[in-house]
Amino acid sequence: MTPNPAAPIGAPAGPGPRLAAYLLGIAAALTLTVALVIAVMRPPFNDLMSLGLLFALTGGGSALIGFIAHQLGWWRRFRTLAQTLTLGYVVAAALTLLNVWLTARMMFINEHDLQLAGLLLLFAGGISVSFGYFISASLAHTLAQMAQAAVRISDGDFTTRVAAPGQDEVAQLARTFNAMAARLQQADADQRALEAARRDLVAWASHDLRTPLASLRAMLDALADGVVSDPATVARYLGQSQAEVNRMNGLIDDLFEMAQLDSGSLAMRAEASSLSDLLSDTLEAFTARAEAQQVRLSGAVAPGVDPVWLAPDKIGRVLRNLVENALRHTPPGGQIELRAEAQPGAVLVTVRDTGTGIAPADLPRVFERFYRGDAARSRGPAGAPGPSVGAGLGLAIARGLVEAHGGRIWAESAPGQGATFRFNLPRG
Repeated sequence: MTPNPAAPIGAPAGPGPRLAAYLLGIAAALTLTVALVIAVMRPPFNDLMSLGLLFALTGGGSALIGFIAHQLGWWRRFRTLAQTLTLGYVVAAALTLLNVWLTARMMFINEHDLQLAGLLLLFAGGISVSFGYFISASLAHTLAQMAQAAVRISDGDFTTRVAAPGQDEVAQLARTFNAMAARLQQADADQRALEAARRDLVAWASHDLRTPLASLRAMLDALADGVVSDPATVARYLGQSQAEVNRMNGLIDDLFEMAQLDSGSLAMRAEASSLSDLLSDTLEAFTARAEAQQVRLSGAVAPGVDPVWLAPDKIGRVLRNLVENALRHTPPGGQIELRAEAQPGAVLVTVRDTGTGIAPADLPRVFERFYRGDAARSRGPAGAPGPSVGAGLGLAIARGLVEAHGGRIWAESAPGQGATFRFNLPRG
């Protein structure tokens, strides 16, 4: 049977437990009072019976009045909790005055003493009610603050908090309220970040697709219209067109892989693999480009690294992205070094370059998607735009793939001193 979703959580079952505790308290007070009368005053048996009967009658009457007040809902007819609690203090003081006055009337012979005792009880009852109102108003103030804070949160102000002094239930409620507000604030911040990322996705994808598309259209139009006809130019245009298509294909692959990482649907086929072979394949893939940029590319693997439990295609992608990033920022005459070494229960991979380095303000954000830092660092070698110009997804994808393996990736750098990217992977 499906529970009613609108039913309040923790709704009271009824007045039974509270009524039982109320009657038990009155019975305990009656028993204790009679026992003290016997121990202190030692009255005759007849007087004790009369006094016990009087206590029973007044106690029963008090219990009846309290039960009727509860059944009629007097406690729910006030606008504030302070007024409700104050009514409780007034009723309690009135019942106390009535019980003592009836008992004293039976015992006192002097009418003057009875009147004086009644006035003293009235005075004490007034003080008790005033004190009770003061305490209840303090409790109600915290609840009123939470009600006002709830209204502000419903209006979208998730920075709202309430004071939570003390250790009682009201203080616990206030702390729970603050924890809820903090979670709502974090959820709102995450939602805003997601919306910003979506806007960035549209902006960067549009920008990075528009440029190769415009270049591709111009070259294809020239070929189709016969503007170029000599074989050398035609071959060059076709080669450039193919490069632009590959560039767009790479961007689309990056966007697809980023979407898989975000949704948690990335297929990971992990196996016991040779990290040494992956580093070797990466060096071989970038050797020609590094030589063209006059950058020295080298690598080394320390003993005891292999085997490592990983998805070869994904870690190969991480290595390619890191080397691609290093080549993008290393000027002619520089060098890039790849290293892998064993650690207790893990392996550490390092990609170090002697390029321009990363500014301190940019270092904490290099793994954010679409973040390119200084505009001068987002172009290819010698300032020429080319395939090395990325959409700012390479390092973000690298981080996602490393973390999907249970590892961690980080960057170390200083302006003008090159950059070092490291990531570790659990051995398996």
